[in-house]
Amino acid sequence: MYSAVAQRRLDVLSLASFVALGLPDGMLGTAWPSMRASLHAPVSYLGLILLGGTVGSVAITAFIGRILRRTGVARPLAAGLGCAAGAAAGFALAPAIGVVIGISVLFGLSAGTLDGGLNTAIALSGRNRLLNLLHGFYGIGTAIGPLVVTIAIATGSWRPAYYFLLVVDAALAAAWVGPGHAAAAADGPGPKEVVADPATARPPLQWPPAVRAAVVTGIAVFFVYTGLEVAAGQWETTYGRGQLHLSATPAGLATFGYWAALTAVRIGLALPRRPPSSQSVVRWGSGIALGATVVIWWQPGVTVTVLAFVFLGGSLAGIFPALIALTPDRLGAGRAQHVIAWQVGAAAAGGAGLSALVGLAIGVRGLGVLGPALVTLAVLLVLTELLLSRLAPRRD
Repeated sequence: MYSAVAQRRLDVLSLASFVALGLPDGMLGTAWPSMRASLHAPVSYLGLILLGGTVGSVAITAFIGRILRRTGVARPLAAGLGCAAGAAAGFALAPAIGVVIGISVLFGLSAGTLDGGLNTAIALSGRNRLLNLLHGFYGIGTAIGPLVVTIAIATGSWRPAYYFLLVVDAALAAAWVGPGHAAAAADGPGPKEVVADPATARPPLQWPPAVRAAVVTGIAVFFVYTGLEVAAGQWETTYGRGQLHLSATPAGLATFGYWAALTAVRIGLALPRRPPSSQSVVRWGSGIALGATVVIWWQPGVTVTVLAFVFLGGSLAGIFPALIALTPDRLGAGRAQHVIAWQVGAAAAGGAGLSALVGLAIGVRGLGVLGPALVTLAVLLVLTELLLSRLAPRRD
């Protein structure tokens, strides 16, 4: 264990690390129109970059729980941020689109380590306000990302944005391996601190069929939710420029609005002493998101459509941390030690895989397909979440 001062330092460093986790997610979609022009790539290749990230993320989330129990949080997070720094350098220097696609695996390894490690640690500690705040700071990163890219493009190129990301990731990696943080985090907020109750401590293959059905359904919810969040955020700039006929700066600012709404709501959910229940956040958020996607498909006008993206970001904001917080309540802490990492891996796969499918559809049918694709994902989110609630109701 460690002192209150050390705990606060770890909390601050964790929040800063989630800003770094969000930065590339916010940057890529905004940079893509300029990036693909300079690298002579088809518009649909954004999906291949996202798929590359998925390979790295899913690979590491299969093992992150075991790694944290053996090492604590400092070393894996430092290594993950080091991977992100290497990926940022590769993007900034990439001479061809194939290099960008290959290097995106490093971004995936980084994201899986940070996302899986910190979500598992904080969810099992029962600090739900910190969990919301953590994802709020991810939103800060995704909101800053489009602004960083927009400023870089205004100076002549998208590449300086990734040099900026390199500096941020390298500084945070150094902070995690610093003597004070490494010592404090060696036995830090990882899954090994949780004492599982005997009823939930069995290996996954020995879980009852009803529990396994709930786990699979929960993984599906994360897959669909993140596919919706990422597809909307990554393709909005391209949609704004190609379908709504916005220039580069207004399109970048519109994407900033999406991520800023997601950020503001997440931080707002972390502030009250008695926040709304996690189940209410999921239920209301998914319902409002469905309405927002219908407006995007309808496309009644440029301003209304951009505002619908903003409402979509705000409605989705609380769903991911609420679902993470519900997992120990629904399945027990022992099972949650395994399941949260799987959920994060499914989220990475959904974010990249479904966004890639949307990109392929755009390549074949044009940008107008984005609206119906988002509506389809929103409907699937509502249906899978309702099924999960029936299979695994919250245990009081």
